[in-house]
Amino acid sequence: MVQSRVFTPMALRRSMAATVAAMVGATALSLISPDLAWSAQTTLKLGMNIEPTGLDPTVAAPVAIGQVTWQNVFEGLVAIDKDGKVVPQLAKSWEISPDGLTYTFKLQEGVKFHDGEEFDSSVAKFALDRARGTDSTNPQKRFYSKIESIETPDKATLVLKLKEPTGSLLYWLGWPASVMVAPKSAADDKTNPIGTGPFKFVSWAKGDRVELAANPDYWDKQVKLGLDKVTFRFIPDPQAQAAALKSGDIDAFPEFTAPELMDSFKDEAKLATVIGNTELKVVAGMNNARKPFNDKRVRQALMMAVDRATLVEGAWSGYGTVIGSHYTPNDPGYIDTTKVLPYNPEKAKALLAEAGYPNGFSFTIKTPQMSYAPRSAEVMQAMLAEIGVTMTIQPTEFPGKWVSDVFKGTDYDMTIVAHAEPMDIDIYSRDPYYFNYKNPVFNETIKKIQVTSDPAAQAKLYGQAQQILAEDVPALYLFVMPKLGVWNKKIKGLWENEPIPANVLTEVHWED
Repeated sequence: MVQSRVFTPMALRRSMAATVAAMVGATALSLISPDLAWSAQTTLKLGMNIEPTGLDPTVAAPVAIGQVTWQNVFEGLVAIDKDGKVVPQLAKSWEISPDGLTYTFKLQEGVKFHDGEEFDSSVAKFALDRARGTDSTNPQKRFYSKIESIETPDKATLVLKLKEPTGSLLYWLGWPASVMVAPKSAADDKTNPIGTGPFKFVSWAKGDRVELAANPDYWDKQVKLGLDKVTFRFIPDPQAQAAALKSGDIDAFPEFTAPELMDSFKDEAKLATVIGNTELKVVAGMNNARKPFNDKRVRQALMMAVDRATLVEGAWSGYGTVIGSHYTPNDPGYIDTTKVLPYNPEKAKALLAEAGYPNGFSFTIKTPQMSYAPRSAEVMQAMLAEIGVTMTIQPTEFPGKWVSDVFKGTDYDMTIVAHAEPMDIDIYSRDPYYFNYKNPVFNETIKKIQVTSDPAAQAKLYGQAQQILAEDVPALYLFVMPKLGVWNKKIKGLWENEPIPANVLTEVHWED
């Protein structure tokens, strides 16, 4: 499969190379395309596979939250655009000190939240303090750990003082977890989200839909919205997804979850199928603190028992790119590590015998209900049986049960999940994290990346990090999922690629 290239956050890292403070972006970028024969139709019914657990991306991890509210209801100081680049948003410009320790943001003025509360530097400070506070449940709390202090010299100026240079800070500030929330409404954002964005929350019929409506008082007057009303419909069953698209009950399914059904749309004159790329890395994580997975030889044997190309065919109808580490070909510094531990069942058997398991062993894999997980597990089950390993598949409800048992409780042998966060190879250095993987050399490599200003040097370090994971195998690295989109041909402006999980509606419109 040919994939178009997405350039992820290298631009922001170059900012650290500056020897003098540089003003970035004089004005906020307009996100709207020229008006080209827009249709009178201004409503959209958009399908999603997973219903979010809440609607505030600053307090919980599931990506479905941001897929409804990020860039639609909530906005950040900066944003990530469809090309994976950092662009101004509620901060119209910024300066970075030569030592990389001070970030000074100039904020948009005249911005209000949907309930009328004013956005200014004090609100931005509140939002960041809330995200990094002791009691914070922000899923990316680590993003803000390097902030020493936050100053507000005036209402339009926000100053972040850092403990040490942090090359990814601007990029992180563009993520859903970093959106701006207001003091008066933040506590209720989980069920009644109030942001500064181009769309306002209307209602949530749990188990069915979330409705948004255009914000007539949106602060960025350069933006002309093509939609008045958007309904997010939650349809987990792939056959029902396909039927809803063909009947017109759903206008678009930006992340269609049944690759085996993609050919069924080829005779549907009203529908377009779009194959883009993502950061969705499907990995089978192992509990590195539990026997036998605490033995690298066992982990390597399991990796060599999996024919990844065949797995992609069997689990995802051939749509996908095989990987050898927790990194995608879209990312800066990518190296091909698929040959580090290639498919070799005979060598896998020998490694198991060397590790003390000449007759194999048995374990359980906990699989969330998303279709790629049980399908991949079933293919792996057959492959592992060939080296004498018995894998029992245990369905595990996602996100609730999986998050509590696997992600937080680390009560598992193996699991399988698609990691959606871009450039998240650093998760293997987090302590605690559900892999229970500990490697001081890897941790030091990740630290060097953040304090290194030269892009070429950073790329080399990313390569070293990939090599370590490919050899150490804290997880079985399987494939990168493509973005399979199906939508009405008259709909324009949906993202074809996914540098960050999102359903950004700002440019979406119907054409005649």
